[in-house]
Amino acid sequence: MILLEYILLIGVIVCAVAAPLCRRLLAMVIVYMAMSLLMAVLWSLLQSPDLAITEAAVGAGITSILFFLTLKRIHALKGTRDG
Repeated sequence: MILLEYILLIGVIVCAVAAPLCRRLLAMVIVYMAMSLLMAVLWSLLQSPDLAITEAAVGAGITSILFFLTLKRIHALKGTRDG
């Protein structure tokens, strides 16, 4: 169990460092979403289900959807130009 927690912690650190270094905005949002999902799993393994559910819902769910909608709105995603 401890080994799994360390692997997830290393994954969170890698995602936290990689997100601001991404050149493409879509890749940054995906890395951020992966970091939030890893954090939700870590909270679950640490027996804190309320934080796990909140992290999954807000961090990986709502925030990622808002980022995707923003990218679509500013036409940063390919194939989203109107007209």
